[in-house]
Amino acid sequence: MKDIKTELLSKSKRARMESVGKGITFLCITLIVLIVGFIFYFVASKGLATFFVNKINVFSFLFGMDWNPGQMGADGKPLVGAFPMIVGSFLVTFLSALVATPFAIGAAIFMTEISPKRGVRIMQPAIELLVGIPSVVYGFVGLTVIVPLVRKIFGGTGFGILSGTFVLFVMILPTVTSMTVDALRAVPKHYREASLGLGATRAQTIWRVLLRASTSGILTAVIFGMARAFGEALAIQMVIGNTVVMPKNLTTPAATLTSILTMGIGNTISGTLENNVLWSLALLLLLMSLIFNVLIRMIGKRGAFRG
Repeated sequence: MKDIKTELLSKSKRARMESVGKGITFLCITLIVLIVGFIFYFVASKGLATFFVNKINVFSFLFGMDWNPGQMGADGKPLVGAFPMIVGSFLVTFLSALVATPFAIGAAIFMTEISPKRGVRIMQPAIELLVGIPSVVYGFVGLTVIVPLVRKIFGGTGFGILSGTFVLFVMILPTVTSMTVDALRAVPKHYREASLGLGATRAQTIWRVLLRASTSGILTAVIFGMARAFGEALAIQMVIGNTVVMPKNLTTPAATLTSILTMGIGNTISGTLENNVLWSLALLLLLMSLIFNVLIRMIGKRGAFRG
């Protein structure tokens, strides 16, 4: 009788602890959702003031070519064209992802299929080290090494899209590599065994089976790296030149949304047009991060459905 009573009490205690745990988890999730909602509301309210308070045309802002919010154009309207910065942001993002993806896939294949023990012993510490390096260090290395190298080889000032691409390539490489390794390791073992049992070589198994089976995971890794590159500010600011003009080639100074935002936000007064248009740039960055996250979720669901 005593054992039954003790068991009932223990079950009741576990039920109470489980209820408390669920309550704490729910409060934490609610807090996270509220914080995200407040951030989005704050940035949106500041960014939309450009269009509703200062009466700036949305298309003039998105596709305008001249950026100087403190001056008026020939038509009497402020020069708030953000198109060169948008182009600069997308160029460095796509080019850095394009360069990083083959290296990341190659490193991931080496770590999972060719030499797992040596790959983990050599590559894993290097990847972890790259992740832990601050952005300012990447920017300083880019400023002292990459910019002079680009200047010497390609001419010009050395500042521009190409220098920014090299810096972001190194910055997003560990992220893409780590996620690609996880995607390859998630492929069931019997896929490899079946391919090798049918007479395929290791190279054929990697190319025709493993990479195809992990395509959704690799694409998720690439988009995650692009989101990281698109939002980078300090490192890219130090090497791109910060000149708001449409980039004519990869070696001329350019600008990104983040570089202009970080340079100008501390030099403006809240509520002025100069301040509001910078918040509009921040709103663009926030919307792009949401788009990247939606793409990641769509690719993930598609991969899960195929699996």
